[in-house]
Amino acid sequence: MAETKMNVQLIAHTQLSENFYRSLNHGNYDVILGCFDGNHVEDYDATDGQAVALTAIRTCYSPNKPSEIVAKEGEKYFGSKASDGGAGTDAERLFRMIVRSGHTSTLEHLTFTFAIEGVSRVLLAQLTRHRVGFSFSVQSQRYVRMGSDDKIGGFDYAVPEKVTSDKIAFECGDYGLDLSADYIFEDAMEFAQQAYDRLRQSGVPAEDARAVLPQAATTNLVMTTNLRSLLEFYSKRKPGKGAQKEIADLAEALRQEVVNVEPWTAQFFEEV
Repeated sequence: MAETKMNVQLIAHTQLSENFYRSLNHGNYDVILGCFDGNHVEDYDATDGQAVALTAIRTCYSPNKPSEIVAKEGEKYFGSKASDGGAGTDAERLFRMIVRSGHTSTLEHLTFTFAIEGVSRVLLAQLTRHRVGFSFSVQSQRYVRMGSDDKIGGFDYAVPEKVTSDKIAFECGDYGLDLSADYIFEDAMEFAQQAYDRLRQSGVPAEDARAVLPQAATTNLVMTTNLRSLLEFYSKRKPGKGAQKEIADLAEALRQEVVNVEPWTAQFFEEV
């Protein structure tokens, strides 16, 4: 049993299929890379996510088939500077227009799968309130035994930000004691572990003994979501919006993982 820290890692995200990629302009892959003269964006490399977003958006308005849009329109959108005077390519101008107009269902085609580790059951309860566009696979306290002598070595826990040593409670009794909040918290974690161990030793199955585990006990999960739903989640849980720090930290970590692979999305996280 030990205090643990959150870890978030992107496992997978939307990628073009090899067959689709090879079909672009009869194998001319540079159709999605942009052009290289004075009137176009130099050395621009469109991401797979942008190619999917362009396909979805333009399918709604183009006479071209979805399988043809990147090949026939990619050079125009990915190779030209934004016609609205804004940053980036004309594809980015299109993405901005779509987001600001509210036609964000087209962003649901971009998905991201994350490994989320060392988060409290408090955070899990908050996170699963965001159900539309989210899928969760969560470590089970029924099948993963949390005893001190089990393989896991006891449950780990997350300490809330405001449980600190400078907060003092006075305990009455034979001897008056000043107890800090972090001491009280750690003592509660140890008591919960002991109670769980004793229940298991008495023959209580793990699925019932887990009832004494605290909300601070950490868990691990795999989560998949789409860009539209993630932007909605971020708008409610980002730092500065009044969310509890643990889930605000998660929101920021998810944002960073997405922006690392799809840099063009950064502006949308900033605007929500």
